[in-house]
Amino acid sequence: MTDLTSAAGATAIVDGYLTAYGEPDRGRRDALIAEVWSPRGRLIDPPATGEGHDGISDVADALQQQFAGHVFRRSTAVDEHHGVLRFGWELVAPDGSIVLTGLDVGELDDDGRLLRIAGFFGDLPAREAA
Repeated sequence: MTDLTSAAGATAIVDGYLTAYGEPDRGRRDALIAEVWSPRGRLIDPPATGEGHDGISDVADALQQQFAGHVFRRSTAVDEHHGVLRFGWELVAPDGSIVLTGLDVGELDDDGRLLRIAGFFGDLPAREAA
């Protein structure tokens, strides 16, 4: 299991998640998901929710159908404390263009695997005037 006592450990978990989410081959994706996600994991994105390894892989499969050939990459460092993390990401098209950005907030289980990720698309909204 990845050592989450370091920033490198949390970064490895996040990078594994993003790699899995963008992996078109179901077998490879399922193996990656099993490495970084708790069996009780829950992925909550605006268009879909996946629960457990199979549900998370199903959400990734739907994304792959809509965005074939696209991959995810982190756009920020991973900020983690007390088992909670956040990071920015980009969805990159085969030609290298960025088609979607977002911010994910997650929670780790006691074993250091992802228990929950809540995804948000785009930049944070501007603060409303008082």
